[in-house]
Order: sequence, then structure tokens, then C-alpha cells
Amino acid sequence: MRALSGQPRPRPPVTAPPSALNPASAGLLERESALELLAAEADRAMGGSGRLVLFRAPTGTGRSALLEAAAGLGAGLGMRVLRAHASAESSGIPLALVTQLFGPPRRPAGLQVPTPRSPHHVRHPSRLWRLLGEYAAESPVLVAVDDAHLADQASRRWLAESARQLTGMPVLMVVTERGQYDIAPPAPGLAYSLPPGVVRMHAVAPLSRPAAEELVRGVLGPDTSDTWVDGCVRAGAGNPLLLRALLDDLRAVFPHGGRAGGADDGCPEPGLPENCAELYPGAFVAAVSWWLSSTGPESTTVARALAELEDSARYCEGRKDEEEGGDASPGGPGSPGARPGDAVHGALCPGHDLGDDFGDFLSELTRADPERVSGWIAAMLRLGLLRRTPGTGVPRFAHPLLRGAVLDGWPRSQRQALHLRAAELRRRRGDGVEAVAGHLLHTAPGGPARFAEDLLDAAADASRAGRTGAAAHYLRRALDEPMPRERRAAVLTELGELEFATLRTGGIPRLAEALHLQEQPRDRVLAAVNLGNVLAHRGKPHAALDVMRDLGALDGEPVLARTIETASAFFSDHDPEIRRAVYTRLRERAERSPEWISPALRALLIRYEATAGLLSAESAMRQVRRLLASPEDPLLVPYLLSTAAAVAQWADASDDAERIIRTALSEHWLSPLHPVHRSLLNTRVDTAAARGRYGWVLEETADRLRAPGDSPRTGASNFLAHRVIALVECGRSAEAERLIAGVNVKETQDGWEQNRFLYARGVLRASAGDPAGALDDFRECGRRQLGRDVESPVVTPWRSAAAECLLLLGEPAQALALAEEENRYAAVWNTPRVRGRALRVLGAATGGGRGLELTAEAVGVLRGTSLDVELIPALIAHGVQLTAAGQPRSARPLLREAATAAERLGAVRLSGSAELALRASGARRGNTSLTGRDSLTAGELRIATLAADGRTNAEISELLHLARRTVETHLTSTYRKLGIRRRGDLPAALNSTAGGPT
Repeated sequence: MRALSGQPRPRPPVTAPPSALNPASAGLLERESALELLAAEADRAMGGSGRLVLFRAPTGTGRSALLEAAAGLGAGLGMRVLRAHASAESSGIPLALVTQLFGPPRRPAGLQVPTPRSPHHVRHPSRLWRLLGEYAAESPVLVAVDDAHLADQASRRWLAESARQLTGMPVLMVVTERGQYDIAPPAPGLAYSLPPGVVRMHAVAPLSRPAAEELVRGVLGPDTSDTWVDGCVRAGAGNPLLLRALLDDLRAVFPHGGRAGGADDGCPEPGLPENCAELYPGAFVAAVSWWLSSTGPESTTVARALAELEDSARYCEGRKDEEEGGDASPGGPGSPGARPGDAVHGALCPGHDLGDDFGDFLSELTRADPERVSGWIAAMLRLGLLRRTPGTGVPRFAHPLLRGAVLDGWPRSQRQALHLRAAELRRRRGDGVEAVAGHLLHTAPGGPARFAEDLLDAAADASRAGRTGAAAHYLRRALDEPMPRERRAAVLTELGELEFATLRTGGIPRLAEALHLQEQPRDRVLAAVNLGNVLAHRGKPHAALDVMRDLGALDGEPVLARTIETASAFFSDHDPEIRRAVYTRLRERAERSPEWISPALRALLIRYEATAGLLSAESAMRQVRRLLASPEDPLLVPYLLSTAAAVAQWADASDDAERIIRTALSEHWLSPLHPVHRSLLNTRVDTAAARGRYGWVLEETADRLRAPGDSPRTGASNFLAHRVIALVECGRSAEAERLIAGVNVKETQDGWEQNRFLYARGVLRASAGDPAGALDDFRECGRRQLGRDVESPVVTPWRSAAAECLLLLGEPAQALALAEEENRYAAVWNTPRVRGRALRVLGAATGGGRGLELTAEAVGVLRGTSLDVELIPALIAHGVQLTAAGQPRSARPLLREAATAAERLGAVRLSGSAELALRASGARRGNTSLTGRDSLTAGELRIATLAADGRTNAEISELLHLARRTVETHLTSTYRKLGIRRRGDLPAALNSTAGGPT
């Protein structure tokens, strides 16, 4: 081509019209530099020397808006504006784009759209060039071409060649071209072969955060909350197209935007949607879809794969939180600073455990070039469409709405196929069974047999790691695959065990199905016991017994028949009427057929007679020890051990009780579904509480209070009762108050654990100065206990507690009657704990010289028994009576002893009571802090001794059946008391005789 030039003509200074340079009015936020470039190049063209201005930008960042601004600028300057817009539909027609520029009315005669057979095909571009020259001769020309990357090749060549000839012509050519990194390598850009002097290329960047925030508040209102603004900015990713589409949707769905109280009714601020289904008009989804289609099929595949992996991960994490009672805060949706998707997902979450290998995995999964995938991820991170997951660095979409829009319309079958390929890929890579199973969760059922094996192996790994939510997911999905009847029953039982602790249903449907599948008598009995135990704990003891009765007669299977009878006795503890009926039948059977009664059943009868006040502790323990030495079927041994441990704890044989519990838990595999499992844990915490190990009690009960599906309230349980009492004794009554605030005893089942809770609540109320409220609780506890034939104070000493309240309320006669009754039953059981407590309260109720004798006897009974929990109140009671009797000097040593022992236990409440009594006696204690070996509690000394012997915290934890945190807490306290800083100093400090109490 030959350049066509005309004579230069004088012109006034050229400036763009104010409207064209106003970004706010033109929707051109942060495009000042581009507009200034247009003004400068327009001025140059008006002077007779044109040039090509090329705007390269990702999809949706405002290329077309800039082209509109250029056209407006040219028209305002009196330039002839020629416009054309390339499209994919016309990209196969040669010169289709250029022909748009020279449409009617100035098309030369005979000019037609050329085809390969056209006789003028070769000369057609030159004719178009001459036409452009004719236009330029008349007035300056502005050629505006949008989306040149979609133009046919002939038109692109024409534009490039024309750009070379614009020097000396009053022609400004403004062209937009998509410039974005895609998986498929793009064709060379328009400026690829042009020298720098003939083209001014300008890259259009996404909006900065301040500009995006300005746009959001400009549309939704200046008082839009920071949470909404942050969510909109992240979902829009600085892309004007996406952000405007999102704001259009939000304005339609939420007329008042994200403004708290913006509605007339003053409702609180609604949360910004995280699901595209909530954006009803669908402008945002349509914009994302258009953006996605412009990237090409290869990039679309990678983007959807990335979105699906993230969506699957979030689904798994969300389901786990839901089933384990997890709270959304902190960082939950709608909370300040929340970042949806910021959580670091574990092995359950597909692809999110790969870290630095994620890019390679994604490229192999989508069969894309690894280098291009890596570049695409980097480009999307720069554009703000992706972000790195904290901790793992795995890329994710900047907002759930963006991810959801990418997945919108993608068929479920294709998503499942993606996970199927991912599972196979993870298997080939050797990434571990949970990595494979995480993808199988999202595939269609009916795969190869190895699918079920992978899922079951993953469930086992997750269970061993303590991730019960993940294990339950794997098991549910495994049940969708075909498997033998026996295997399915086992999987259902395992899943029922997990759901027992995590779901509101308690796993009952799973266990019922497992029972239905069992065929052998032994298997049916074990399955029935599992189901019955869950039903009993869900407040359905009648249904539990019905399950056992439905097994029918087991003629010829005496062990199984005894197992049913023994389990039924455990279930009956949840209902007083059932308990009375079961034990009546059992006692009659023992009289009629004593040979049929096994050691486990005999132990239950001993337990019943002990609680009924019919046995002494000595007699009970003698019989229990004989039963433990007797042969018993393995099915019944756990029941025997559990009952023996409970009786031993009541009999103040704490060491025996702990030994039996350790044996049962370590030598017998006991599922949480087994009736004995919870019974052993309850007895263990009973024993610790009786020894005053309040720190251990608080550690042990911390994770056992959340009722399935009942956050953050908890049911009335033995664990809760002990935690409440431990908090009271440790001076944390306010925390105890908050803990019981949501418990409604009237709505709970009438079992023994509810009675324990009533007693604990009474202790809390009494400590808070509410003896009347405490008395109500103690009396209700007693009423329920008597309804269960429980007369003895070995379980809950409600009579003594009620008597103390009556004394405070000025009812000494009633208090004395209860105290005397308690003392009679205590004398029958005859152990230091119940005798000492009963004598102490009886002495307080009796008063006078006789009362002084009784409290002195209580101190004598308890001294030297390691039962400081009961000795301390006895010392205080006796000291108070001595002071009242005019013997303060005799009272002070006892009260100092009580205060020292209370401090050693960490019993803040008792320590305070001792201090008050000391002051009343006319004395004050000096520095009460303790140091040295003698200041250590029994638990601290035992742990310190093991640590000094070289045991690790983990070994000590396993050996003593303690939480690791408990071991660490005791060692920290030990270091402080011994005045040491290192573990290596323990042997010398423990062997030192100089470090006595100070």
C-alpha cells in the first residue's frame, strides 16, 4: 500500500470533551491514563499524523467502554468515526470486519464481500484502503474496532498493514483486543509484527480495591456495611463487568443493600449470599458464564475442575462441622473478617492436601499442559479471581459466588466423572487411601469393588486419627456400593457407632438395619445390645427392652440368654419402673435357679443390694472379689468388671476401682455402643471426684458434654454433674451457672444421671447462697432415688446435703431427722467416706456437746484415709463447733489443717470456708503457698515420678489413661511448686528432703 497524505491544516488545541474524561459518568473508573492517551493521540491525528492505539485487556475489564469513550471523543472533535465489532461467528469470512467499517452509504460500486471465487478478491483490500484515504482527505477519521482478536485473518492483516501507513494521515485507529493468559496458547496479537513507532499499546488493569469499593457504595449506598463491600469486591475480583452484574443482582434481591436497619422494620443486616441460587435475576452468573466462554474450552475445563475440587472440599468441611456440632464463629459467614473458604481442609477435602503439587495434579487431571496451567493460575491470582488458601497455598476462587457461577450449568454427571478420574489419578500417584476416598465421595455408586475397600480403609484411617466426621462420610458412601450381607452389617454397626456421638438420630436407623441383616444368634444378640444401648441413652428404655425381647427364646444358648438379661439390667438404670421390674425378676430367678445366675448377674444383684442399703461395704467387696476370681464367659466379663468397679468405688477401694477400669478398657475391646463403655468412664470420673482430683475431672469432662446435635446446650449427665461440682470447688461458680443454664430437667429422662445432675445443681445453688433452691433440688433428687429403690448414700448423699440447707433455713428438727436417717444407712455400708460425712452433718444438726463429739468422731473416721474431700469439711465443722463452744485455740490447728489440705487440692471453696472459720476463731493464716515435694498433690506426684523416670508425656498419658493436656498441666504445676524449670531437674527435686511445705 502507498500512504495517502494531504496538506496540513491549521487547528485549535485539541482537548477531549469533559464528559469523555469523567470516569464516574462514563463508568470508566481508574481509566484516566487510557483517556489521556486517547486525547493525546487524537490531537496528533488532528494534526495530520495518525497512529494505532491498541487496548489489550482481560475479558470484562472495560475494553468496549474505552472504545465508546474514544468514539465519543472523536465525534466531539469533528472526526468521521468508522466502527466495527468482530465476532466469532464472522471470523471465517475474509475481510468481514473491515467491510463493517465501510458500510452504506459510501460502499464503492461493485464492492461485494469477497470470497475465494471472487474475481476481485486480491484487489479488495487495496480498494478498502483507498476508501479510507478518501475519507481522510475529507476530514480526520477515527477507526474504532472492538474485539480484534475475534476478527478474520484477512481483516487483521488489513488492520496491521494500515497501521504501518498512518504516519502523515489524519487517521486515528483505536482497536481493542483481548489480552489474557489462557490454557490454549493464543494467536499472535495485532501488534506482534508492528514496529513500536506505529502503535501505542495500553494494558487495561483490573480495578484497584479502593475503586471497587467506591463502585459498590455508589450503587448500594454509602452506608453499605464493610462486610458486604468486602464480599462484593472479592466476588467481582476487580472486574467491572462481573462487579456491575453482581451489584445489579444484589440491588434486585436486596433493595436495601447491606445496610443494617435499612428496611422500614429495622431488621438486622442480611448476610451477603454465598450461593448463586440466591441471586435470582442471574446477571452475575450470566456474566461469569460469558467470561468463561471467552477463555476457550481448555481454560473452562481447568477453571471448572478447580471450582469443583474447592466446592467438594467446602461441602465435606461443612458437613463435618454440622455433624460434630461445630459453630460458624469465628470466621463464619457474615462475621467481620470472615473469608469463606479460608479454612484449611484436611485429607477429607479432595485436592486440598496437595500443597505445592496441586498445579501438577490439576494439569494431569484436566489433561492440560502443566506449564500453561501454572501460568494460568498465576494470571488468575494477579487478576484477583483466585487466592491462595492460607497454610497450603492451594489456589481457590476469591469468593463462593464466583466459584458457584463457574460451576453453574455444569452437569452433575461430568462433575462425578471428574472425581472418578481424580480418584484414579490419586491412586496411581500413591497419595494415600484417604486422598482417593475423598474423591470417591463425589462419584456415582456402582463402581468397581475396590471403591468400597478404599472407602472402608479411609474410614479406618480417619477413625484412628480421631476424625470421626470424615470416617462417617466414607462409611456412608461405602454403603452405596454392593457388598456381602455380613460386611454390610459390620459397616452399618461401625457407622452407627460414629453417628451415636455425632448425629441427633444417634445412629439408631443404622443399627436397626444392622440387626435386621444378622442371621447368627450370637451376632443378633450383639447387634441388639448395641441398638438397645443407644435407645436407652436416647431416653427410650422401653424400646430398648422391646428389642431384647424380640430376640425370642434362646434355648440351648445360656450365655446369650444371660447376656440379654445382663444388658437389660444396664438399660433399666434409665427408668425407675423398669429397674424395679428387672431386678425383681432377676432376684426371683436367683432364688429359684441360683445355678443359672452367672458372676456378672450376681455382681449386679450385689450392686442393687448395696444401693438399697442392705449390704455392708465389707460384705459387698468380699463377694465381688470372689466373683472376679470365678470363671466367666468372655461376653459377660466386661459387665462383671464394670459392676465390680462401681462397687469398689463406693467401698472407698479407689485403687481397686481404677485397676479394674484400666483392665476393662485395655484388655477388652469395648465399643462406645457397649453398655459397659460409658459405665466405666462414669465410674472413673466418680473415683477421681471422690479423691478431689478436680483438675483431672475438668479435663476429662471437657469433651463429653455436647449432646449429639445439641450445641451448645448439654443434657443432664453424670459428666456434667461432676464438672459443675468441680467448677464450684475450684471457685468458678459463674462458669458452672452458664453451663447448666440450658438444661431443663423436666424434659430429660428419669434416669440415675439426671439425679446426679440435680444433686450437682443443688451444690451450686447452695454455694451461691440459695439454700431454698438447693433444698428443692436435693429433695427432688431424693424422691427420684427412692423411686429407684436407692436408699443408701453411696450414690448421692442427698439427705446430708438437704439437712445442711434446712439448718441454714432455720429448720433444725427436719434437718436432724434427715441427718439421723442418713447416719443409719451410712452405718450399714460402713465406709469412712459415707460414715464421716453422715457424722459431720449429724453433729452440726445435733449441736451442743453431743454435736461436738459427733464431728470429732467424723474427723477421726476420715483422718488417714486420703479422703481429703470429706476430711476438710469435717475439720471445718469440728473447728467451728469448738469455736462456738469457747475453745478457739483448739479449733485453730484443725482449721489450719483444713485450709492447707484445701489448698493442696485446689479446692477454692473449701479453702475460703476454712479461712472464714479461722478468722472467726480469732486467727489469720500467713502465707499459705506451698513449695517442695510435700506440696504436690497425689496426681502431681505420680506424674512427676514417672517423668523423672524418663517417661514421655505421651507414655504417661497412655499409662494413666489421662488426657495429654492433663499431664502437661500437672507437670507445669509441679515445676512451679518444686522451683525448677527443666524436666531434667525432676529427679533431684523429688529426692530432696529439704523442700518441705512453707
